[in-house]
Amino acid sequence: MKEPNDVIIRSVTKVVVVIILTFAINLFISGHHHPGGGFIGGLASTCALLLLFMTFDIESIRKNIPVDFKVLAAVGVLIAVLTGVGSLVLDVPFLTQAYGYFNLPFFGKTELATAVIFDVGVALAVIGTALTIILSIGDDQ
Repeated sequence: MKEPNDVIIRSVTKVVVVIILTFAINLFISGHHHPGGGFIGGLASTCALLLLFMTFDIESIRKNIPVDFKVLAAVGVLIAVLTGVGSLVLDVPFLTQAYGYFNLPFFGKTELATAVIFDVGVALAVIGTALTIILSIGDDQ
């Protein structure tokens, strides 16, 4: 049987994945002051990875991205919970955020907040959980 000619789909997917991941990063970063954040940034990242899994075969993507998504989800939940526990250690209410302004090279005066660490945990948990569910459904044949 002749292998299908899917050069166009593979080429377009490579470009679209970069666009989706760029948008996911934008959603993640803008979530502190505008709609967005770790959850929707994680879902958008999941969509980009899912597009790769659908376009290319699962084995080649898993070889190039050797991440156990169950572990990724667990690490994300751990980061999110430890962010909340950190506030309890400082004797403030659970998930109280702290922030400050710092002069960073290339960026200048920049606001850094602990809420970003929580959002990183949420994003990792969403990516890990969604891809674990989707790939486990895809493995059942």
